[in-house]
Amino acid sequence: MVACPAGAAAVAARADRPHIKLVQFDEPNISAARNLGIAQAAGEIVAFLDDDAVPEPLWLHHLCAPFTDPQIAACGGFVRGRNGISFQWRARSVTPDLRERDLGLDVPGPHLPELPPGETVKLQGTNMAHRRALLAGMGGFDPAFRFYLDETDLDLRHAAAGHRVAIAPLAEVHHGYAESARRGADRSPRDLTEIGASIRCFLDRHCPDAGREAAWARLREAQRARLLRFMQRGPLGADDVARLLRGLERGWQDGAERRPSKRLEPLSAPVSPYLRYPGRPAAPRIALTGGVAQRETLRKKAKQCAEEQQIVTVYRFSRTALFHQLHFHPGGFWEQAGGLFGRSERTGKLFRFHSFQTRTSKEISRTEKVRGSIGSLLFHRR
Repeated sequence: MVACPAGAAAVAARADRPHIKLVQFDEPNISAARNLGIAQAAGEIVAFLDDDAVPEPLWLHHLCAPFTDPQIAACGGFVRGRNGISFQWRARSVTPDLRERDLGLDVPGPHLPELPPGETVKLQGTNMAHRRALLAGMGGFDPAFRFYLDETDLDLRHAAAGHRVAIAPLAEVHHGYAESARRGADRSPRDLTEIGASIRCFLDRHCPDAGREAAWARLREAQRARLLRFMQRGPLGADDVARLLRGLERGWQDGAERRPSKRLEPLSAPVSPYLRYPGRPAAPRIALTGGVAQRETLRKKAKQCAEEQQIVTVYRFSRTALFHQLHFHPGGFWEQAGGLFGRSERTGKLFRFHSFQTRTSKEISRTEKVRGSIGSLLFHRR
């Protein structure tokens, strides 16, 4: 794990600290941080997860499954957003001038997309895995991309080398978009300088000279449109939009002095031996369900079961049609709450009658391929 001092202190306080390789790094450069992690990794496959993301229990099982084919160089999964239900990211392609397209891939997969010339599978940095030896031989991630497009640059380098990339939809991660110096808790931008610099580095490396200015104009307008949407909703004012666009332009200029390397030097062999983490592949899966009044009782029971090394999901249903939300509770269990008659998946009907038992069964079925089959279901008084 590569972490800032605060993150390192949090890891140091964990009971599983002896099973974690920890590297302190406090510079604003995600590519350099990733390369430090690769240097420590001694397994055949290196998986990447952000500090504001939580994987489903079967994440690594699904993410690593395609690598049984020796031709697979990398794999990415699907990402759910802050409500824990809607998808923030499924699977997309990208072009050298940074045009993206949804690939329309669905579960279960995995998929090996066959794309038209000029398109490349685009992985998401918070949910991807690469063969370590291959990645190290490519030089890892380019430090010119301090933030943004670091994994997309690698995607195009994979494509240029003829490497095959898979998509595993059942490898799910929940991504929260934590507040930072670059964005607020509501995801409103605070600084676009590094985005501008990364766009410049990316286009300088991958986009033909004749199309570079047009690509920059299109991408700059897309950022402006995004800022205007935030202004319409309220988090940003007109002065914020102007300031952020100036930062974007400044980053574009700064990026010209930060040209990506023509050839990255290969990374070293692992600097430390493989350290096995004691996983729980056979951990019992249980579900607890009840009404709003049982919240604290359910949480107390769930925390106790989690401490006993069980994988626990709590379902709390009110007799309403409220939309559902799902998150991983600090107590070590999954918690889903919403209306008994409301929808979880946002494409479902706004109202559908259910009993507690049928609704719980439906939600268990929706998640069992990524969380595992429930072996015990406990109902509490409502």
